[in-house]
Amino acid sequence: MVDIATRVWNHKWKIDPIVRSLIDTDFYKLLMCQSVFRNKPDTQVTFSLINRSKHVPLAKLIDEGELREQLDHIRSLSLKRGESTWMRGNTFYGKRQMFTPEFMDWFEALRLPAYHLERKGDQYELTFEGSWPEVMLWEIPALAVLMELRGRAVLNEMGKFELQVLYARAMTKLWEKIEQLKGHEGLRVADFGTRRRHSFLWQDWCVQAMGEGLGPQFAGTSNCLIAKNRDLEAIGTNAHELPMVYSALAQDDAALARAPYDVLSDWHDEHDGNLRIILPDTYGTQGFLDNAPDWLAGWTGIRIDSGDPATGAEVAIKWWQDRGEDPRDKLVIFSDGLDAAKIIELHKQFKGRVKVSFGWGTMLTNDFKGLTRDDRLAPFSLVCKAVSANGNPTVKLSDNPNKAMGPEDEIARYKRVFGVGAQDAMDVVV
Repeated sequence: MVDIATRVWNHKWKIDPIVRSLIDTDFYKLLMCQSVFRNKPDTQVTFSLINRSKHVPLAKLIDEGELREQLDHIRSLSLKRGESTWMRGNTFYGKRQMFTPEFMDWFEALRLPAYHLERKGDQYELTFEGSWPEVMLWEIPALAVLMELRGRAVLNEMGKFELQVLYARAMTKLWEKIEQLKGHEGLRVADFGTRRRHSFLWQDWCVQAMGEGLGPQFAGTSNCLIAKNRDLEAIGTNAHELPMVYSALAQDDAALARAPYDVLSDWHDEHDGNLRIILPDTYGTQGFLDNAPDWLAGWTGIRIDSGDPATGAEVAIKWWQDRGEDPRDKLVIFSDGLDAAKIIELHKQFKGRVKVSFGWGTMLTNDFKGLTRDDRLAPFSLVCKAVSANGNPTVKLSDNPNKAMGPEDEIARYKRVFGVGAQDAMDVVV
């Protein structure tokens, strides 16, 4: 097992690059990329970094030259032979050859496209423009680089023994959470922490700790490289990016109203089983379910990713019941702002009513809150989102208005089209 504190003390980025592989990314990104490659390969999309936590001055903390070195290193990466073999030959969600030969041929030849980086005050403007299948693969590595460089800015000020104590405290903190989760019958949890992790080495340690501590309760990891290296299940389905871009391409209000269902129709043609998971909150969960076609009720489950999680699950349960489905046969995946206590609370609340699983993110792989002076390693909210498609702005409403994004006039239009009324605002921590 890696001595993380010593590695941090001695590290040079050429030995420990922040992103060391094109599959050091979330599994859902690769699944979505194949879908986009098949259905919308020529769509021109712009992704942009958005720091929701303005109190974290990334441009003051992170040296621009070092940031460029890390981003340039990512552009030099290509799929390694063993990685390609894993993707081509492994079984994912019970299906062999999840990735088609045509997609793999394209992916094996891929180098990520150019980026635009500019300092704006105390923040960085970081954007990626180009064909959708290419630029979408920048999202996760870009977030990983910014998160880890921010962490390194703090760690670089620490001495060797201070680092040893820091990581000992962080390991103890995580292990205590794992012990809380142990023994809850039927509880299943996966690592969803790549995008806001403290570091690759730390995420890898967390995954190993989860595996040892939880045994069969640990479902796997969203990180493809760690799943490959540790012989774990790669976990993930789809994300808000798909309906956001499909909707931006809509020519009128009627097409806009259909767009989120067009996404899932394309997905339905490609996947079955536990990959048929609905993510309904992009433009409001209630309205999405109220207007959903009947065939969607037959899908395997739903992921709750914003708003009050218990309320979202209750809405889903009622929807299944109204559509003649037995909720006990359905899967609810909670994935927003989770920590051990919330996981246990939700598990107890819905156990026996639905099948329950948890995608545990930031508070698994980046909970250093309270472990440094001035809390300078506390997690913060950083995202990299598609902001335009073929020149049209994208919009996300969410079940939490504090997560909404897009031009104000377009947000108002989307609320009208999707029938989104008053919403309860909740703090966005991560």
